[in-house]
Amino acid sequence: MKKTNSLSDLKSFGKYFKPYIPIILLDLFFAALSTVCELVLPMIVRHITNVAELGDGALLLSTVLKLGLLYLFLRLVDTYACYFMSYQGHVVGVKIESDMRRDMFSHLMKLSFNYYDNAKVGQIMSRISNDLFDITEFAHHGPEEIFICSIKIIGSFIILSSVNLYLTLIIFAILPIMMLSVIFFRKGMKNAFKKQREQIGELNSQVEDCLLGIRVVKSFANEEKEEEKFEKGNMEFYHSKKNAYVYMARFHSSTRFFDGIMYVAVLIAGSLFMVYGKINAADLIAYFLYIQTLIASIRRLVEFTEQFQRGITGIERFNEIMNEKPDIYDSENAKDVEFLEGDICFKDITFAYSDKDTEVLSNISIDVKKGDNIAIVGPSGGGKTTLCNLIPRFYDLTEGDITIDGKSIKDISLKTLRNNIGVVQQDVYLFSGTVKENIIYGCERASDEEIIEAAKNAGAHEFIMSLPQGYNTYVGERGLKLSGGQKQRISIARVFLKNPPILILDEATSALDNESELIVQKSLERLAKGRTTFTIAHRLTTIKNASKIIVLTKDGISESGTHKELIKKQGEYSKLYGMYTSLE
Repeated sequence: MKKTNSLSDLKSFGKYFKPYIPIILLDLFFAALSTVCELVLPMIVRHITNVAELGDGALLLSTVLKLGLLYLFLRLVDTYACYFMSYQGHVVGVKIESDMRRDMFSHLMKLSFNYYDNAKVGQIMSRISNDLFDITEFAHHGPEEIFICSIKIIGSFIILSSVNLYLTLIIFAILPIMMLSVIFFRKGMKNAFKKQREQIGELNSQVEDCLLGIRVVKSFANEEKEEEKFEKGNMEFYHSKKNAYVYMARFHSSTRFFDGIMYVAVLIAGSLFMVYGKINAADLIAYFLYIQTLIASIRRLVEFTEQFQRGITGIERFNEIMNEKPDIYDSENAKDVEFLEGDICFKDITFAYSDKDTEVLSNISIDVKKGDNIAIVGPSGGGKTTLCNLIPRFYDLTEGDITIDGKSIKDISLKTLRNNIGVVQQDVYLFSGTVKENIIYGCERASDEEIIEAAKNAGAHEFIMSLPQGYNTYVGERGLKLSGGQKQRISIARVFLKNPPILILDEATSALDNESELIVQKSLERLAKGRTTFTIAHRLTTIKNASKIIVLTKDGISESGTHKELIKKQGEYSKLYGMYTSLE
């Protein structure tokens, strides 16, 4: 993740405020009304006290009634202002959070496999949920708290100065020392909160990893081991949160200490001023009321630092993802292509993963004609899957070029390139939803007739109709309610519906039992008919009829040809085929 700084983070965050400036200004207007209502009370008390000292009961009663009605009106205004701030202010925060979550998710969709090869889903989930919640609170309370506290502090200073300038200067002289202590604890709080966020992301990743692999955990009776791993992560999170609370406790206790210093200063200095006739009783009472308002405002502003640190930490972690640049994107010359024929040429391609120096593929050249069925075999680690992943640009080449119908894949827009390629993988991923929803993932506008036809071609219609609710049956998370063969046939139906001219079959039958393999293999043969097909084969008997078989090793293409040609050569393929058939 790329590091950011607080100033640039706040600048980038500012753009999310712009659409809501009118409602934010209205929120601040009501905040100002509420603050004025609060500042008026000490002045009313001061006035009533001064009138009471005159000893005129009729005047006092009249004054109390008038000021009482005035203050009641102000409280009604304050009540509505508080309602507006609590409701509309928080709604603005939620809108900003939603906008940021939308942008983050959209950005995550643009990042390539390279990013996800090194990222932890739990960490990403923590950033898209917990962190953004803290940003919501910061987005709403930030401008509001600063605005309200600024009005109260400035207003209190002006009013207190009019009561007694020297006493006011004594009180405000304490503020710089108080702010220095805030700055001192701020950095520690920031680091502690960031560490806490990172740790909850790690814990989320660990829980997700365990729960998704719960069947493996139980099959190995490793519940206790997972509990120990969780306890370790849980305790690390506990210690990170405990450390954050240490800084928070120091922070809050220091502010309370300075609160006490201010009260002591007012008590001692105010009493002395009253003894020497520099201030009367009514003014001192009003002064104490304003000091309460002032101290409460300073405390709110200082304590907002905690919320600020949580918010800025969330913004930093948000920007760390947003600053990740997609390494695969449309070039300036990229154009949409409605339909590709399927003539594919690999021209001296070389590829190495960005975090590794070793080349996975080196100087590979292959010429594939439209409708060819190319089988790719070889030992593990030879680059078979990597080679196929380069066609839809899941990764970009280090050197060389791949062309389809004579056009470089970099000159074809990613969307239309991938729309023309269908992929059936060994590890089938079905989304949480119904059978129908998973099939139409390849073509959202498909009619029911087209969906059923695709399912029939995939050999899936019969078993789907035997399910409790047919095509509307819920498949469970990751399709856990279905067998491996059933999931594979649904994934094939998905590609049938997509109807791409280019097909990649990545060991699509290797994890299936014999009966399921036979059904799925027939479905794949129907799917591959008339399409340019790349088959990464684990079971070599399934590729005997391929147009060309390529044997790919760590040293490159060792040999290629039809099944019969390669058997006659008695080379690498012949050895692999002999080993495989001897195991059957």
